[in-house]
Amino acid sequence: MTSQRTLRSVQSDGACRVTELAQGGFATDSYLRAKSVWRGVPQRRRARRERGESPGGSPFGFGRDPRALADVILTVATDMGWSVELEQARVIGEWAEFAGEATAEHTTVIGISHGVLQIQCDSTTWATELRRLRGELLTRLLKDYPDSEIRDLRFLAPGAPSWRHGLRSVPGRGPRDTYG
Repeated sequence: MTSQRTLRSVQSDGACRVTELAQGGFATDSYLRAKSVWRGVPQRRRARRERGESPGGSPFGFGRDPRALADVILTVATDMGWSVELEQARVIGEWAEFAGEATAEHTTVIGISHGVLQIQCDSTTWATELRRLRGELLTRLLKDYPDSEIRDLRFLAPGAPSWRHGLRSVPGRGPRDTYG
């Protein structure tokens, strides 16, 4: 037995339409998340109904002016709780500008894990030099990207391939020649 969710939408003529939605799916989950954040009805319509105004409103009334797309996206990102992820993506995207072209040629951003920005370096020399400059880079990062919630930098030097995967491992001698 599959569970169904209902979708209730108010149309421009005031009629209410109910649609059955199957559980799951990205679009459905996104809609239900947005609905839970905005409570299904935009703030302006709710206020109009409480004052007893007609649902259509006046064509030149308050809130009818077009808004820039950047403002709308910023509002949606803030309401949905995406501001931290967008700021972290901005740090990764602007790494070449932030670190400088010479440094960016020898480094690659791996990702962000638990507030730690992980950067892979081409050589141990670059990793050592960037570890020495870690404090300065971290101070600039916190100043330029305060909402990114990045609290540390980790510079990784290239090394021999590792058989270790994940945070935990079993102590021992490691893999040996078992191929022939």
